Amino acid sequence: MAYRRREISRDGGLRWRMWFVMSSLVLLYVFFVLALMLLGVNPYFVGIIAVGMALIQYFGSDKLVLRSMGAKEVTPEQEPKLHAVVDRLVALAEMPKPKLAVAHTDIPNAFATGRSPKNSVVCVTTGIMNRLNDEELEAVLAHELAHIKNRDVRVMTLASFFATVAAMLMQILMWVSLLGGMGGHRGGRGGGGSFFAAMMVAYLLSIVVYFLATLLILALSRYREYSADRAGALLIGSPSVLASALMKITGSIARIPTEDLRKVETANAFFIVSALRGESLAGLMASHPPVDKRVARLRRLEQEMEGR
Repeated sequence: MAYRRREISRDGGLRWRMWFVMSSLVLLYVFFVLALMLLGVNPYFVGIIAVGMALIQYFGSDKLVLRSMGAKEVTPEQEPKLHAVVDRLVALAEMPKPKLAVAHTDIPNAFATGRSPKNSVVCVTTGIMNRLNDEELEAVLAHELAHIKNRDVRVMTLASFFATVAAMLMQILMWVSLLGGMGGHRGGRGGGGSFFAAMMVAYLLSIVVYFLATLLILALSRYREYSADRAGALLIGSPSVLASALMKITGSIARIPTEDLRKVETANAFFIVSALRGESLAGLMASHPPVDKRVARLRRLEQEMEGR
């Protein structure tokens, strides 16, 4: 196949929506911290723990997700065709070549992980390699490289940070409130009651913030899938091939036993297509956009490229 240099470009509307979601998250987090301070909660000790967890996720997410999939890094000697395709794509995208890994599972999927283009891994399953033709597999790899080039793992880690804090606070404040209500905190007349009330308000606030942050993070995740679809399709110059790959993957996943799909739930957010039953009906709570909408966008992009 003949190639010409193509830039990975971004959809302006999608980019604006992603910035809007990120800005909304920042405002939500600022409000959360200020509210906690006004309620007398010291957020610093929770922040220290959360920072530690975020650092582990940031620097170790690639190893954790690969381990959960049982994936192994492969050399050019072990998978020459896979490496050759990625070599061509990274040259077109003008980006460092990621490590390549293969997971021996019949579930057809692929994902990318890593904190930066220089520290990244693209993993494909044997299931997807057996089901897609060469062009479709290349389209999937282009989609995953777009995630790496756009630093999506870093963005999602940062976006999830305060949602993690809110989740931790829900647990901590629930126990503090219970202990306070049982007489675990008495500071004079009315002191225990006011402390309990403040902790209950903080607890309810953390629930609301966690819920809203989760909605925004999931929306950001869906937008980034659309963005990677567009970028990957432009990189190979054929949106219809990526659309074909997405439909083939979805159709194959529908025939995989549910118990097998449950084994890869921990890596689902990274996948090119969700492996969870019923996520297409989850709406705002879905981590991936519906495949039919992704395919429709790719078909419109194909028409634009053909000048229709």
